[in-house]
Amino acid sequence: MVLCIHMRMCSNQQLLIFRPRDLNSNLHSFFKNKIIVTCILIAFCELGLSQKNEHVQTLRFTSNNTSFPDTAREHGHIYDSVFYNANEHYNDNSVLVIIPNDLQRKEKINFIFWFHGWHNNIDTALNFYEIEKQFIESKRNSILVLAETAKNAPDSYGGKLENPGVFKALVGDIMSNLKQHQIVDQKSELGSVVLAGHSGAYRIIAFILEKGGVPVSEVYLFDALYGQTDKFMSWIKQDKKHHFVNWYTNHGGGTDEVSIDMMHELANDSLSYVLLEEQSVTPADVKKNRILFVHSTREHNDIINRPDNLRLLLENSPVLNLP
Repeated sequence: MVLCIHMRMCSNQQLLIFRPRDLNSNLHSFFKNKIIVTCILIAFCELGLSQKNEHVQTLRFTSNNTSFPDTAREHGHIYDSVFYNANEHYNDNSVLVIIPNDLQRKEKINFIFWFHGWHNNIDTALNFYEIEKQFIESKRNSILVLAETAKNAPDSYGGKLENPGVFKALVGDIMSNLKQHQIVDQKSELGSVVLAGHSGAYRIIAFILEKGGVPVSEVYLFDALYGQTDKFMSWIKQDKKHHFVNWYTNHGGGTDEVSIDMMHELANDSLSYVLLEEQSVTPADVKKNRILFVHSTREHNDIINRPDNLRLLLENSPVLNLP
């Protein structure tokens, strides 16, 4: 038996979210003294046993093909003079899979991967940004996956998932577990893959596009374009059907500057894109524009949900269909 832990936010919980490029010593000193209060619901279950509710069933397992452990962080990591040890921050290889109860299980299986940013983990990100809720309400015939990366640490490094073919192996592990638990048909194959993430997730998404070994149909970045634009540009140019959405703010510690630079680069390469203000974006805008930049005046952590912008993108995806 293993201990399965599901974390749900209390109304008085404080979740500290960091941006990759805007920390200084004063900010670090301020956040270091904060206490994160979490409400934890603990249940015992068999390893990999799926759990059902009204809308979805969840599957949690471990994989050797997640980001960590990885040799580059086997001795931990120092950021802004603070040490983050390997055991607490670079040793979790959990994979959380969320499956709609009405999934068409004999067809090709579409996957939506969500990658979290700094000082988060798959459970805090799932709840704080209401990723599961938005996924459920989008009613897509797809499976949502959150694979752990740097856990509760200020680190964008993607570990093993930056290496050639590791993402493909992770997808294989997920499919094997789904078939083992009879969640999908034994003959089911991989369908479309969507990569989405917030903040520091930009790096792992970029490397998966370049080296992951799996075709990716769509990318959604939420205030996450800090760099690696060459990899995003290369992927955009690979296929005229590739769909790229970059939702950015002026409060991301540099995402606005990099977004503007990338738009200039697109224009220089004669690649059409559309730039819209957040309040004017419609479902039709998401559907008809292959390369879409959305500027928001809100804060770095406020652009994913309430209003539910991830749901907006999922509902109007060109590759994710209804059951």
